[in-house]
Amino acid sequence: MVQELLHELKYNNRPEIGRMLGRVYGNELAQAGYDRQFDVIIPIPLHEWKIKRRGYNQSEEFAIGLAAALNVAVETTVVKRAVNTETQTRKSRLKRWENVSDVFTVTNPLAVAGKHVLLVDDVITTGATIEACGDVLLKAGCYPLSVVSIAYAGE
Repeated sequence: MVQELLHELKYNNRPEIGRMLGRVYGNELAQAGYDRQFDVIIPIPLHEWKIKRRGYNQSEEFAIGLAAALNVAVETTVVKRAVNTETQTRKSRLKRWENVSDVFTVTNPLAVAGKHVLLVDDVITTGATIEACGDVLLKAGCYPLSVVSIAYAGE
């Protein structure tokens, strides 16, 4: 069922699915006491070309739902994807890591310095994307860093 929802979210122009899943999960986090834990929510950015093609960033839609439930701001301009990488879908573990190394930059380190960042991705498979993006956030001074995703699709 989750796979079908993610497919609809990513490939069939259904951004509302991301927001709904974010609200549901955000409410679960709030009930578990995480409602005052985060200073800012940052979705994994897509390259501008991919956003133009798809029309939206599915991780951002999930982040917006989380933010509404947790009452935390979403920041979409602090991290930029500087390189338009190929899809990770059919890549091996090693190729996924190589595909995302050095593709993210922090455009405003002051926005994250000393702040607890919740980094949001739609799906974590090998962790390459979330680690590459998290690494630049940590180097920019965010602390602590937490991550969340809709699904984990471990190999």
